[in-house]
Amino acid sequence: MISNGPCSRRSSRLRPARPRRAAPRRNGPGTASSTRSATSPTTLGGHQIARASPVITRLYQDRDLMRLLSSLLGEAVVAVHDPVERHVLNVLHRPGDTHGAHTDDYPLALVLFLEAPPHHTDGGLLEFHPGRGNLGALDAPGARRAHHRPADGYLLRSDITAHRVTPLERPGLRRTVLNFAYTTPGRQGATTSSASLLYD
Repeated sequence: MISNGPCSRRSSRLRPARPRRAAPRRNGPGTASSTRSATSPTTLGGHQIARASPVITRLYQDRDLMRLLSSLLGEAVVAVHDPVERHVLNVLHRPGDTHGAHTDDYPLALVLFLEAPPHHTDGGLLEFHPGRGNLGALDAPGARRAHHRPADGYLLRSDITAHRVTPLERPGLRRTVLNFAYTTPGRQGATTSSASLLYD
């Protein structure tokens, strides 16, 4: 059974594509958090990645990878149909850049680190609360932080686990991750309210 928290693993290094800056988005009604700020990640959506890097698309669709994820989850794992959400490149590169509190639309996020701050005091840490989807749980007892290095990766049950990334603390730091979203058969539509706050 997969943990609601991240499972860290080493991954192969990938060369990041040129990212584009995501436009700021206002919070919608009924959202649990207003953590989106002007210092949110630079984002490159899956449709752009697919045009620029067939290798990343082939890795995302790899049957052996999906079999491994299925065995960890304990049920069938399939690719996300949405061409924008299936794989996303997120880049934090300025002091204060953060990735606000949210849950994801799809159940699994496989996150691969291309670049990461060298020390945990530099920021860019994953914060999560295992088994708690309420965004306020990130400030409650039981919330955890994890520091990652380039070539690290983690698997997160991201639809029911509140998570965010802490702000970068100084100039010259970069946190670049490739996020592969996976789902289960019959679950292809957006199901959470907070993920829509992060991307246009």
